Amino acid sequence: MYFIIGLLLCGLVGGMARAETYKLADGQDLVGEVLPSSATDQGVEVKVAEGEYKKVAWGSFSQEDLKRFSRNSKLEAFVEPFIEVTVQEKLKRTEVNIKEPARLELPARRSLLGAICSSGLGLLILLCLYAANVYAGYEVAIFRAQPVPLVCGVAAVLPVAGPIIFLSMKTRIEPSEQSAAPAPEAAPENKPAAVTAPAAGGTDELNPMQADGVAHPSALKLAHQDSERDQKASLPPATTFQRGQFTFNRRFFETKFSGFFGVVRRDAEKDMVLVIKSTRGEYVGQRISRIAANDLHLQVQRGPASEEVVIPFQEIQQIQLRHKDAK
Repeated sequence: MYFIIGLLLCGLVGGMARAETYKLADGQDLVGEVLPSSATDQGVEVKVAEGEYKKVAWGSFSQEDLKRFSRNSKLEAFVEPFIEVTVQEKLKRTEVNIKEPARLELPARRSLLGAICSSGLGLLILLCLYAANVYAGYEVAIFRAQPVPLVCGVAAVLPVAGPIIFLSMKTRIEPSEQSAAPAPEAAPENKPAAVTAPAAGGTDELNPMQADGVAHPSALKLAHQDSERDQKASLPPATTFQRGQFTFNRRFFETKFSGFFGVVRRDAEKDMVLVIKSTRGEYVGQRISRIAANDLHLQVQRGPASEEVVIPFQEIQQIQLRHKDAK
């Protein structure tokens, strides 16, 4: 009998120990035991006494009790929508943790030339610029009619400044063959040679053909000599175009030598030829077969056959328009 009473007292004491006091939203206190197994979206049952249960909505509990319920895994999903989040908690939840990215270290400051020479790509660029400088000297030498080795050598020693120096100079004009050729000496006037009488007592008769410069009126003459002399006298004079005085380009050839582009030549120009002197040699052509922006194709005679020769404008030093029989 006493044993049963002791068990009841122990159970009563244990139940009272599990009972807790909850602060409701209306200010009242609720003493009891929350039954997690009875929790729903609307609320939870609280055992207020032996055999007595009370259904309490989640919104009726205070925020402190709701936060205490959220520690229970069975009640967390039901009470979380009813827990009010403060501004500090919102800021803490939405706080963005900014991580600084890894940055490359800047190289040490140095001069432009030192920075270029410190890499393989920079050295390649410098080499290309140096080669372009020497090539510019080659082009300037052709344009100004200067010795190519001289100009290229100065450009190699003095980059940039060397080509500029020769480009600032005037074009060197070589004297043409006509002006360089010495003037023919004036032919001595044909004066009748004095005829001396034979010595007295001589047997030789007077021979007028022995005097220099005296032609017999009935002497024979070769017909082809007179015809060649008359033909040379009737040839049109040659016209020379020198680099520096004229700019050799496509427009120059199309305006000055338009008759040399056709397959059939006109009567006035059919016996004329173009003599082009360039750095590669001298070419005598009868027709310009093609012309481009930087060069022309000249048809020249090579023995019994003809061929086309490509001549760049920048290599042309002199152009002469003359008769094919003129020398």
